[in-house]
Amino acid sequence: MKYQGTQVAILFALSLFLAPVALAGTNRPTFSKDVAPIVFEHCVVCHRPGEIGTMSLLNFKQVRPWATSILSKVVSREMPPWGASPEFGEFLNDRQLSDDEIETIRAWVKGGSKPGNPEDLPPLPEFSQGWALGKPDVVFWMPERFQVPADGIIPNITYHVPTNFTEDMYVQSCEVRVDNRSVVHHAIVSVEEPGIQRWEPGQDLFDKQRYRLAEYSPGQNPTPLEPGVAKLIKKGSVLRFNMHYTPNGKATSDRSRIGLTFAKYPVVKNQIHAMVTTKEFKIPAGDPNYSVTMSYTFDRDVHIESAGPHMHERGKDFRYTLHYPDKTSEVLLFVPDYSFHLQMRYIFKEPIPVPKGTTLECVAHFDNSPNNPENPDPTINVVYGDQTWEEMVSGHIEYTIDGENLLEKTKQSE
Repeated sequence: MKYQGTQVAILFALSLFLAPVALAGTNRPTFSKDVAPIVFEHCVVCHRPGEIGTMSLLNFKQVRPWATSILSKVVSREMPPWGASPEFGEFLNDRQLSDDEIETIRAWVKGGSKPGNPEDLPPLPEFSQGWALGKPDVVFWMPERFQVPADGIIPNITYHVPTNFTEDMYVQSCEVRVDNRSVVHHAIVSVEEPGIQRWEPGQDLFDKQRYRLAEYSPGQNPTPLEPGVAKLIKKGSVLRFNMHYTPNGKATSDRSRIGLTFAKYPVVKNQIHAMVTTKEFKIPAGDPNYSVTMSYTFDRDVHIESAGPHMHERGKDFRYTLHYPDKTSEVLLFVPDYSFHLQMRYIFKEPIPVPKGTTLECVAHFDNSPNNPENPDPTINVVYGDQTWEEMVSGHIEYTIDGENLLEKTKQSE
């Protein structure tokens, strides 16, 4: 009887220990219920046919072979790609996974990457074929296919495409779609308003009558503007396609385009694009931390809605700082580990108020040393140039002007 009592006690203790283990096993994350919502929200915008992601992740069969790799990438926060330091600013388009989402993926992989009940699977996001933001209202194409040779250096190619707009148009979203990503370094579409001198190389592209509308560059996803804000394209304006091609060893071609969706709501403010930039720099050979500082002082009250740096393969980090008239300062955006392959526009969760007299300072660092794996040649001094083995440095912003009320202007003109 004593032995039987001990046996019962042991079995009772084991039951207490094993019960939560069994329960945990039944609650292990599955793809359908737990992982698919994360993948559909954060990943498939790029990882689907026709987009920039190297593989499609639209269902369990596509995701399962990559499960271990996905876990590694999300734990290291290489994916989803995001460059802004969490120390400064909050962003509307923040792609980062939460700690809970990462732990869900970890538990799913460690638990055997089970598919789960198909009835738990959420619906796929709706995407328009060929367009990230849905079918646009109007599409403007390059006037011809550009033939990209197998090798060699191609200077930037420019095409001018008339809009033939007979009235001023406000655009809610702009999306540049390149035909052949393998050879397109970037595609920038700018607006040239009527009556101005045609742009020539060396001129400042970003003046009041000539400004950037949208672009394609690695890692950047198009984003629609908030209701009440739009981009103005004046009647008679011309779209300027600035195309930078990089041969990949195989002769091919490209014909890129831009899709515009017009504002479907009353427009109160015009979003303006500008940048702080310089061509006056010379990065010494082997220098691991060359610094460039640029600044601009605002002559009116504005709200900054987004910011995004641009450099080439030697870019190391980039910091935006606002120096206010009262002598205080605030870091607007810091990209501590800049990547040429991730050129994002960081959209602030709330537009940043900037009073007249504030100076925007941009400080960039370059790594021209052999320790930079992206460095094309650490033995040369590097100056400004369009090609990837040369360098650029610019801090792009988009902002609206305080007190502007286009509705009121429209009423007054009627």
